[in-house]
Amino acid sequence: MKMKKQSVSEWVKSGDPWVWLNAGAVAISVIMVIGLLLLIAVRGLGHFWPADVVEATYELPGDSAYNIVAERVESVEVPAAQLREAGVNVEDHHDIMMRTLMKTGNRDVYGSDFRWVVDAYVTDVKRPEMLFVAERHEWGNLYGYLKVIKENGQVVAQTNDLTPTDSALNTWAEFEQRIDRATAIHDEIYEVEKHDIGKINYALERLRLEQRRYELNNSLTPARLADLNAERAEYDEEYKGLQSKLADLYQQINRDSFIVQAMDGSEHEIQVAKVVRAYRPNAMGIFAKLGFYGAKLGEFLTAEPREANTEGGVFPAIFGTVMMVMLMTVIVTPFGVVAAVYLREYASQGALTRTIRIAVNNLAGVPSIVYGVFGLGFFIYFLGSGIDQAFFPEALPSPTFGTGGLMWASITLALLTVPVVIVATEEGLSRIPRNVREGSLALGATKAETLWRVILPMCSPAIMTGVILAVARAAGEVAPLMLVGVVKLAPSLPLDGNYPFIHLDQKFMHLGFHIYDVGFQSPNVEAARPLVYATALLLVIVIALLNLAAVTIRNHLREKYKSLEM
Repeated sequence: MKMKKQSVSEWVKSGDPWVWLNAGAVAISVIMVIGLLLLIAVRGLGHFWPADVVEATYELPGDSAYNIVAERVESVEVPAAQLREAGVNVEDHHDIMMRTLMKTGNRDVYGSDFRWVVDAYVTDVKRPEMLFVAERHEWGNLYGYLKVIKENGQVVAQTNDLTPTDSALNTWAEFEQRIDRATAIHDEIYEVEKHDIGKINYALERLRLEQRRYELNNSLTPARLADLNAERAEYDEEYKGLQSKLADLYQQINRDSFIVQAMDGSEHEIQVAKVVRAYRPNAMGIFAKLGFYGAKLGEFLTAEPREANTEGGVFPAIFGTVMMVMLMTVIVTPFGVVAAVYLREYASQGALTRTIRIAVNNLAGVPSIVYGVFGLGFFIYFLGSGIDQAFFPEALPSPTFGTGGLMWASITLALLTVPVVIVATEEGLSRIPRNVREGSLALGATKAETLWRVILPMCSPAIMTGVILAVARAAGEVAPLMLVGVVKLAPSLPLDGNYPFIHLDQKFMHLGFHIYDVGFQSPNVEAARPLVYATALLLVIVIALLNLAAVTIRNHLREKYKSLEM
């Protein structure tokens, strides 16, 4: 039987074009998201791989040749005319040339640690095994050949060989031992300064505030003052002991130094204490590089930042982001649920209630910076200042809650996301059949018991959906946080061993602001670029994990209260 040919108008009316259009839009969206994540992952995670260090000769036409030691970062094709306009001597017969960004390091020697070279004029490329890279606490990476190791100014090992001879390898082994020793002492110094002395400083500040409180209340008796001074004297004595220990540790850590030969042949003496780690990438096998890659990735996740946030890790930012989101969730969930329950279950469904619903829906579209300004003006300047006047007068004029901090940031983002929770909860409440409520009331339950034991459990998956949406939005917000508590570098975490352990008044770091700061405020743009990608990927992963946890809870609640829907 011959099939009747379908006309275009009939085909459109059948709805098939819209099905294919929607499917294509979804496919394109998925491809774009996956492509974006792959781009971020490749450019971010590739930063931690120990790239080979090349030594080559670079000579532009008409210029003198010089030696270059560097890592290859990226290569791009550029028109030769553009190079000529930039003042680079390029031969006339070239139209398109390949240009490579090289990381030369040694910023304290050359003034910058990146430079562009034209590939056509790079010759005699080698990868010597004895070339080493030293990551430092300051001034970025160091590239060169190890020549001499000194202890208290006396030579203990040296080599003149630039190839892996016994002399060069023995000097390198001695260098690694000295770095391990300096690293152990550095960790001990950090422990004393950050924790031991930090705890004493916290206690001394507490005593100062306590004395000031007594003075304001006119209750500072000689006996109380004597007790405070006695306690203060104990801390001062302990502080002197720690200071003496620190002086000894600094003397020990500054014992060793080494001399390195840079790419221009000059030699420089540097303290071993300034080195975080040193390695020879050209001599590393694939398994050694994988181990190094894992160590660098672990440092990125667990260490504190250094070098204007362009080196080190982002653990304080991870901690601050997760803690702020958890506090925001604790605040926004009860307020959002209570508001939704009142609007759906108790409020009369008149014009006023409809107006409130419209206002709630409109609040979801207000720009986030507006919430930041509101948080700054109302929470910090008004509420925070009032709290300081009422409860912390001894700390004035230094603000306690009258400045940005973790609590105000969490409350501001809770205010920003509460419309999402209200709308999601109301939708869940509206889907619960009326006969469920009537059946509960008919069995003798009060309205409050029905709400608490029947309605809210059945609505809990919808509540968790609202929480998921709130977490997804709040975790990525940056603009309001810049006004209410986030900082470039926090001196300590808002959770520590000092009473009251959780310090809601402290400023904190955030992954979103860290991306902004590293990407747009860093003095070393080229060094910061891969960390922007790595931190962006980490922020996506953190948000995905938070959402995954909420989805798991939602699915558990859905299965737990499934019997109530039957």
